[in-house]
Amino acid sequence: MAYLTPLAMGSPRTSSRKQQHVEIVLSKNVAFRGKTSGFERWDLVHNALPELDLEEVDASTTFLGKRLRIPLLVTGMTGGYGGAEKINRLLAEVCAERGLALGVGSQRQALENARFRRSYSVVREAAPDIPVVGNIGAAEVAHLADAGPLRRMVELIRADALAVHLNPVQEFLQPEGTPRFAGVLVGIERLVHDLGVPVIVKEIGSGISAAVLRRLLDVGVRIVDVAGAGGTSWAGVEVLRRPETERDPLAVFWDWGIPTADAVRQCASLRTSERPFALIASGGIQNGLDAAKSIALGADLAGAARPFLQALRRGGVKGLARMVDGWERQFRGAMFLTGSRTVTDLHQQTLMLRS
Repeated sequence: MAYLTPLAMGSPRTSSRKQQHVEIVLSKNVAFRGKTSGFERWDLVHNALPELDLEEVDASTTFLGKRLRIPLLVTGMTGGYGGAEKINRLLAEVCAERGLALGVGSQRQALENARFRRSYSVVREAAPDIPVVGNIGAAEVAHLADAGPLRRMVELIRADALAVHLNPVQEFLQPEGTPRFAGVLVGIERLVHDLGVPVIVKEIGSGISAAVLRRLLDVGVRIVDVAGAGGTSWAGVEVLRRPETERDPLAVFWDWGIPTADAVRQCASLRTSERPFALIASGGIQNGLDAAKSIALGADLAGAARPFLQALRRGGVKGLARMVDGWERQFRGAMFLTGSRTVTDLHQQTLMLRS
C-alpha cells in the first residue's frame, strides 16, 4: 500500500505524528515483550453435546442501537493526514459489508484545522448504517471549556458515540506529549451530560482497572473499552520515536499495563442490575476465539486494530475481508462448540484456567 509512506521522525505536527504512528505500528515489532493479553491462560469448556446445528448459531448483537453481525469493533486507528483518508474509507467499506462497528483515530487534528477532516468524514460516507465511534484524547477533554468543539467532531462523522481515550503512558513517553491529566474526570462528566451522544471511555493498551471503572461509573459513563496490555505497546511505539540515545531509560515502561483478560474480569465484576454498563475488550485480541473468550469473561464486544490494519496493507480490501470472515468463522465455531445459540448464551459459559 504505497500511500503509507514514512515521514522523517521528529516533526511536532499532529498530522506527521499520526502518520509516524501508523508506519511504526506496521513496520516495527511493537508487541509487548514480556506480557500477554492473558487469553491464552483460559479455555472455553468443550460441549460434546451442544444440541444445536451450526446454522442455528446467531452471533449477532446490538451496539449503539444498531445490529452487528458479530460483536466486533474495529477500534480507532487513524485519521488526520493525507494517506488516512484511503485507509479509513477501505476499513469502512469492509465493516459496512461485514456488519462490524468502526472507530476512527484521534480527531485532535480536525480540532486544530480543517485540512484533513475528510480523512474522518469519509468513514460515514462509506458506511452509512454501521455504528461509528469518534475519538478524542483525555488531555484535550480536560482543557475544553464546553462540549461545543467536540459536538462538531461528532457531527463531522455523524458518530453514534465519542470515545475519550486515556493514554497517560503514551503522553508521558511521547517526545511532544502533554501529560496533563488533572481535570480529565470532570471533563468526561461534562461530556456525558452535554455531548448528546454516548461517551465511551477507553484506554489505548494499558488497561482499565475496577477502581478506575468505579470512578467512571460515578460520573455517568456507561460504555468502557478496557484496551488492555498484550497487543500493541504504545509505550514501545513512543520509545521507538525517540533518538536511540534516549530510549534505554524509558524502555522499562514497554510492558506497562494490565493484561486485557484481567482487566475484563476486574471490570465485569462491577456490573449490577442497578448500574449496568457495556464492556469492550480490546488489546491483544488476535482471532475470533480470543473474541469469544472475552465475551465469556464478561465483555459485550471485542475490538482490535493492528491485525486489521496489517491485513489491509498485505492484501488490500480482499485480504481484510478474508481476515474478518475467518474471525467470524472462529467466533461462530466457539459458540457452536460450547452450545451457545446466542451471544447471551456465550456470556454464561464457563472458562477453565489452564494449570
